[in-house]
Amino acid sequence: MKPLLLKKIRRLVVFFIIMLALSGITAFPVYTELTWAKQHGLMDGTGFVATWLGDVYNAVVDTQLRHPFLFYGYDWLAFAHLIIATVFYGVYKNPVRNKFIIDWGMFCCVAIIPLAFICGPIRGIPLTHILIDCSFGVLGIIPLLLCKKYITQLEGVPD
Repeated sequence: MKPLLLKKIRRLVVFFIIMLALSGITAFPVYTELTWAKQHGLMDGTGFVATWLGDVYNAVVDTQLRHPFLFYGYDWLAFAHLIIATVFYGVYKNPVRNKFIIDWGMFCCVAIIPLAFICGPIRGIPLTHILIDCSFGVLGIIPLLLCKKYITQLEGVPD
């Protein structure tokens, strides 16, 4: 029973680490990503997504030309995601001793929602995009809740 629970916990933690790292890594090449999207027609048309991506692309191009140092903030955003992802190695290594990391991660997932709904409108972010940002917290909490459940079960298994 214990090896099976450890395997489940570790798989979920690895999945969470990979997803968190990937979501951060995508912040590094934002200019390149948006240029690719434009070249592949993702900004063509009049729909919400095309219009929003076009607006974001224009802002990024303008920033790249006039104020490229602002992208240093994207670098720090990506770095923070990578560093936060490494914290979860503690759960991988010893789930019971480091279960507080799961609680902290769940708190962070929940905290995304007020941040998005407070800062999004202040920054002029459309509601649709705010909801997408909130989905990272909603979806992110699922593997953490499962980990918490399995860690609780693991605590009850005798050695």
